[in-house]
Amino acid sequence: MVKRAAKAKRAPPAKRTRAASARKTDGKPVSKVAAGHAALADAITAAVTSVTGAISADRLEQLPPELVQKLLAAAIRAYSAKVQAGERFLPFDPQSGRVSPTDIMITASGLLKAGDLQVFELGMWQSYTGR
Repeated sequence: MVKRAAKAKRAPPAKRTRAASARKTDGKPVSKVAAGHAALADAITAAVTSVTGAISADRLEQLPPELVQKLLAAAIRAYSAKVQAGERFLPFDPQSGRVSPTDIMITASGLLKAGDLQVFELGMWQSYTGR
């Protein structure tokens, strides 16, 4: 008769506290959520830098239409979600001077066309919502 080794009982996992979930950065505890926000901010900043660099250097071939569409769609959804959540800010900083009136009109026209909307519908929506 062969004896089987008894399985060692595992201790129940310790509850994780906020302090245990935090990691140290420069001597200061940072939650995983804050670290995730920082990583997202870094990724967005890198993408913006790459796109603006390609535009400035007239290397538009580095910006395939599909990627521009994905980037713009994500930015639109993010802006809309923030505004619907109660935050009030303009879609870009008018003081930066990086977006020209022509850029705005081209993009606004393209957005209305892509959404199958007319300027009249936009005006009606603005009058109903006060936005």
